[in-house]
Amino acid sequence: MKTAKEEARSLIDRLPDDCTLEDIQYHLYVAEKMQRGIERAQTEGTLTQDDVERKFSKWTSK
Repeated sequence: MKTAKEEARSLIDRLPDDCTLEDIQYHLYVAEKMQRGIERAQTEGTLTQDDVERKFSKWTSK
């Protein structure tokens, strides 16, 4: 498993040479959110499509 520093370097190396600091920040932010989501799905589980549609229907059917 890569360290956070190794992950960041790998991500930065894949970006174009003319990217901005804002581009780097954005990609690091997205990578972190994705990793957190994967970890949460592994620990808390996921929902089926039907479960999600039932939950959303409570909000949209007024």
